[in-house]
Amino acid sequence: MSEKIPPTPRDAASKAAILAEALPYMRRYSGKTIVVKYGGHAMGDTEIANRFAADVVLLKQVGINPIVVHGGGPQIGQMLERLKIKSSFIDGLRVTDQATVEIVEMVLSGSINKELAAAVNRAGGRAIGLSGKDADLIRARKLTRKSDPDSHIEKVLDLGFVGEPYAVDAPVLEYFVKSDIIPVIAPIGVGTAGETYNINADTAAGAVAAAVKATRLLLLTDVPGVLDANKQLVQELTVADAKAMIASGTITGGMIPKIETCVEAVEGGVDAAVIIDGRVPHAILLELFAEGAGTLIRRRKSARTAGRRS
Repeated sequence: MSEKIPPTPRDAASKAAILAEALPYMRRYSGKTIVVKYGGHAMGDTEIANRFAADVVLLKQVGINPIVVHGGGPQIGQMLERLKIKSSFIDGLRVTDQATVEIVEMVLSGSINKELAAAVNRAGGRAIGLSGKDADLIRARKLTRKSDPDSHIEKVLDLGFVGEPYAVDAPVLEYFVKSDIIPVIAPIGVGTAGETYNINADTAAGAVAAAVKATRLLLLTDVPGVLDANKQLVQELTVADAKAMIASGTITGGMIPKIETCVEAVEGGVDAAVIIDGRVPHAILLELFAEGAGTLIRRRKSARTAGRRS
């Protein structure tokens, strides 16, 4: 068995320098609430999931209050295929009939939610897995209208039990924020008659962030962020910039609903929203404690030249 090689003084000094650089950011976010949407294909990678859980625990340990909202589209698709239940999409949203919504709830509120909460617990935190139906946390209504991304003409769609949140019980989440417990939320909503609604995870995270007036909404995705017309990463956008890029066709496809979620969250009281590549190791820490890791969207740009973090 080989002996562990002790760190050299240079290694130790590098670590100390990194901590010293991160300390002002830690102070800035201390006591603040950060909502993190975790999803995409990265959820199927155990190493990435464990790394994500450790980062979330670190946020809590340095005095930040993380709230996690997760997705699970690929896992839902796999389960539906295994059960031979056909599924279709309209404008990127899964048509959810009665049979499908039962599977969606089983996967999101069951296996995925509990596995992610368990990963946070293994990393040294105290997580509790919740569904939007618990304590009527996320109240939703049927999503029946959606704007056509090409013509921008509103059209009526019947997506079954696909919902949009209209109220989030912030005091329930504040109870956990004031404790050492990290809430991990499945994007399932409850209707006025107790019906179950499947909610897009980005949309649910944005609604939660706005309800608790989070300092940051972090959307972890499978892309680096927003790209300009030259396919270069845009580090910061105002709400007006983001809307203009959608109108001009620079932002297209699946990025449009993510940007719309960020804009709605910021207009709803969130200080800033960030689209980040969740595949990058420690992306959350890079965004919060370093020079940024994706595209930040806020009401207006900082007056300071290098003030992205201000």
